[in-house]
Amino acid sequence: MNAGKGGPGGGVPGTDAAFSALLEDSAEDLYESAPCGYLSTLMDGTIAKINATLLGWLGLSRDQVVGRMRFGDLLTVGGKLYHETHFAPLLRMQGHLGGIALEMRTATGSRLPVLVTSTVKRTDGGEPLLIRTTVFDATDRRAYEEELLRARRAADEARRQAEAERERLHEALAVLQHSLLPAALPDIPGVETACYYHTASASRLGGDFYDLFPLGGDRFAFFLGDVCGKGPQAAALTSLTRYTLRAAALHDSDPVANLSILNTVLLDRYTGDDPRYCTAVAGVLERTGDTVHVHLASGGHPPALVLRGDGRVEHLSTRGGMLIGVLPSAQFVPARTTLHPGDTLLLYTDGLTEARTGDNRELYGDEALESFAAGLAPAPPRRVVEALTRLLRGFGDGLEDDTALLALGLPSRTDRTDRTDTGSATPA
Repeated sequence: MNAGKGGPGGGVPGTDAAFSALLEDSAEDLYESAPCGYLSTLMDGTIAKINATLLGWLGLSRDQVVGRMRFGDLLTVGGKLYHETHFAPLLRMQGHLGGIALEMRTATGSRLPVLVTSTVKRTDGGEPLLIRTTVFDATDRRAYEEELLRARRAADEARRQAEAERERLHEALAVLQHSLLPAALPDIPGVETACYYHTASASRLGGDFYDLFPLGGDRFAFFLGDVCGKGPQAAALTSLTRYTLRAAALHDSDPVANLSILNTVLLDRYTGDDPRYCTAVAGVLERTGDTVHVHLASGGHPPALVLRGDGRVEHLSTRGGMLIGVLPSAQFVPARTTLHPGDTLLLYTDGLTEARTGDNRELYGDEALESFAAGLAPAPPRRVVEALTRLLRGFGDGLEDDTALLALGLPSRTDRTDRTDTGSATPA
């Protein structure tokens, strides 16, 4: 019993009529009404047969085409040139070409993008007899490709604009960074100076700062510090900190008083849920004969090191100095020392001691820095900074934070020919 089976002879209602209608389609009807274009041409391209679908697309009649036109005549100028120089020669050699993109010209002059597949039919003896060609309407595909091309061009243009904006931003940030550092250290008679700056921020805006400037006579003020954070917000804090310390030092040369003024300014400026703070060491140096007297104070900053001319290394203890900008009654600890010929005072930020080293990425630390400095002493400021710069670069990606170095010292009595060195303030 076939009542439950579909297909010819089956008993499912409605299926017999559908199959009968399908079987009644003649080959000619299928050819003429196919969803794609068909045509057959002689080997010279003369059209011998063409279906109604393709004629409808082109807006032509059979009498206009069959025996009167060649396949190339249906193409645009560019398509005809490609057909004659590439398509037809390859087809004769290979006997088949598939999926070639061309453009056909309609009776109204419009362009019809198509995909063409052609096959050479041969005689039993292998001689080429005619060419059978199938034509698919590629209008939707062309529109899709053009839309993709427009989107790609728009994306490329947006990328170019973004790169240009990024470059302009980097230039602006570089100018801002330069404004936060001294363009050059001042020339102090009989004193050698050197500095180095590394920023770890991708924006090239660091949070460390330093300065050295005259107070009048043989007295000079200096400071070096580290603000919290990186990028534009840190730069704004750096700017406020730097110019506050400058103004305070010019008004009162007491380093403790200077840090207290900065503490008041930061507490007044940054309140509520956005506290900002920094660490800093500020001081004054005074040249007297063959010595330099140093009076400094620290607020939460790593201790300064002194590389003595006899090879010893001392650190100026400022233990107990508090962060600046956190508490209204913050304590800042003073320290004093005297530099003699061959001595170098080194100030640095904690990017140096907090660098990660080795396979276990351990902190470099204060002890390692003191040991490194002991291996340099005695050394003038320039050589100290050069050695530390090489050390920092050797940390590679272990140097995760901004780092600033400032070294001040007196040349030894055996080497007075190179008395000063004005360090560059360009970020590294």
